[in-house]
Amino acid sequence: MIGLSSQHKYYFYNETCDMRKGFNGLSGIVTNLMGMNPLDGSVYVFINRGRNRMKMLVYEQGGFMLYYKRLERGYFEQITSKNSGTVRITWEDLVLLIQGIKRKEIKRLKRYQRA
Repeated sequence: MIGLSSQHKYYFYNETCDMRKGFNGLSGIVTNLMGMNPLDGSVYVFINRGRNRMKMLVYEQGGFMLYYKRLERGYFEQITSKNSGTVRITWEDLVLLIQGIKRKEIKRLKRYQRA
């Protein structure tokens, strides 16, 4: 199936990434630098130094899928955290990141969440 949804887990690699990397290079970053398993079905998000290119790596049944976005103008917001390397983000955070909306200027209303 082609497509991402709120049912996936999303992990943002908090360092810059060489966009020449393909499936093997990005899965190597997930394994060696992020300390995670690239085969677990989570989506791993990478951004280049200029913050105008993004790649998302996800393993689906039968193999890896690679999504690639290049901005013609502007840049992606840098997601920062106290932890260097990996930041867990939500589906909503990813959509805001792709659409160019600053997350800190958004006020979230309370919603029910399953434990």
